[in-house]
Amino acid sequence: MRISKTKEIMVGIFVLLGFIATFLLALNVSNLGSLGAAKSYDVKAYFNNIGGLRTRAKISMSGVKVGRVSRIAYNQERGQAEVTLTLDAQYKLSTDTQASIYTAGLLGEQYISLEPGAEDEVLTSGDMITLTQSAMVLEEIIGKVMVSLTSK
Repeated sequence: MRISKTKEIMVGIFVLLGFIATFLLALNVSNLGSLGAAKSYDVKAYFNNIGGLRTRAKISMSGVKVGRVSRIAYNQERGQAEVTLTLDAQYKLSTDTQASIYTAGLLGEQYISLEPGAEDEVLTSGDMITLTQSAMVLEEIIGKVMVSLTSK
């Protein structure tokens, strides 16, 4: 039985669309979906504990994605984790912005939430966010509860 050329072309197009869809899904899952060279600026924030925060983690403000974590390192002088935040240039944040690490969803993916302040001055590239709140680590919370229960 002979398959017509039209059917072969249609099957080929269908398979190609399947590969493209799988590739786009993989980019989205791995947080590499935004490969464009959008204008951005970097600011630093220091945390006592970053929990499971990873590079390429989402940075949001009021639930809207405003950037990504571009670098995580340990700063020996401060004794804290140094997190470099790459923010989209369209979002201007005041110098008294607060950065907090939260957990999203059941899988425990962590992200940084920004709470803008009321100052007139805005952060520029190379500035530092001074008001930070570290990640809540479940093991620490359980440990504190256990200690308080055994001390009674």
